[in-house]
Amino acid sequence: MRRTLPVIALCVALLSSSAAVEAAPEAPLAEAAAPGSPPARAAAAPGPPAVATFPYGRHARQNITVYGDRSGHPALMILHGGSWLRDTDWSGWARWFAARGFTVYDTDYRLASDAAWPAQRDDVLAALRWVKRRGGGTPVVLGSSAGGHLAVSAGTYGAGRKRVRAVVALSPVASPYRAWTDGGMAAASAAQRGLREAAERLAGCSPATDGRRCLARWEDLAAKSHASGRDDAPMLLTHSAADFVPVAHSTDLAHAESGAGLRDVTVRIEPGSAHGGVLLKNPALAKAVLTWLRKRSAP
Repeated sequence: MRRTLPVIALCVALLSSSAAVEAAPEAPLAEAAAPGSPPARAAAAPGPPAVATFPYGRHARQNITVYGDRSGHPALMILHGGSWLRDTDWSGWARWFAARGFTVYDTDYRLASDAAWPAQRDDVLAALRWVKRRGGGTPVVLGSSAGGHLAVSAGTYGAGRKRVRAVVALSPVASPYRAWTDGGMAAASAAQRGLREAAERLAGCSPATDGRRCLARWEDLAAKSHASGRDDAPMLLTHSAADFVPVAHSTDLAHAESGAGLRDVTVRIEPGSAHGGVLLKNPALAKAVLTWLRKRSAP
């Protein structure tokens, strides 16, 4: 078995940063914007409209909005961020990918305010089964921040490759325990402190005080705990150099996966401090993500 280390690719295009991005884990309007477009829903790149929103479960948040619903087109599931506590708007990017040949499944899931872990992973797995029953086959998955955590969790849990063809994760919080630890440091930013609180709410317990059962839940939250190499989905993991969710989240996961035999795992670092879906405002990265997804969604 050949073991490989994750590839670190540095993009030469510069990304702009903003105080708003640093102030909150996700910037909803910026996430909705397509490359070169103003960050407003009305200015999203033109493309096929949403066909409809469908339930995949009984909870009000268990729903999927389908864009560019065309037979024979590869399926792309999008998992939004928001610290597992709020929605962020991905309708613009859903239209952008749909206009480029994907049937896009923009997927909601229960928030930490609705239920503690593993409800969120359960929802993603249920949504993937719904897509398959509907005829979408095995999709590629794009997740941002907290949604990136759910994307890599789906791609590693059990035999992830059976349910997920490939994963792109933008600033994934691949280890909520790391986020909890980073947010407790004296030098932690407001965004890191907020993410620490959100991770604790997601877990439903504090690793500092709540005992062995709680620690087991935090271990289950970490995607690398489930890394099984060739059984898992290929991954493209991206952070900015000054991301408040540091690249160590992804390099730790990539080392675990490559050590277990997964060859197709890449960690890419962008300049600047952009986070999550804002990274896609760099046209070079958006093009690279599109190319990577197209290649891995091919039959």
